[in-house]
Amino acid sequence: MSMAWLMLVVAGLLEVAWALGLKASAGFTRPLPSLLTIMAMVASFYLLAQAMKALPVGTAYAIWVGIGAVGTVLLGILIYGDSASPLRLLSLVLILAGLVGLKLAA
Repeated sequence: MSMAWLMLVVAGLLEVAWALGLKASAGFTRPLPSLLTIMAMVASFYLLAQAMKALPVGTAYAIWVGIGAVGTVLLGILIYGDSASPLRLLSLVLILAGLVGLKLAA
């Protein structure tokens, strides 16, 4: 995997971290979770920007958002007991199919 793709995957995983951190920060009222969330945001955006130097902007952004969305939904189900209805799970499969398609077309 090229360095740009690796940075993009890590940026997407950090997006999951900061999305979950937003909930943990309770609207930025809890100092430590708030600080960690902001740090994850900055690192995620930085790595996304670096990856975009070598990858098409539309592909990079969509993959970043897709990793963040799928990861956040899955961890929301596991950690917070969010709904795992068949339609939600099917929707995640469709997002993953789109991400694979974008990667193959890049």
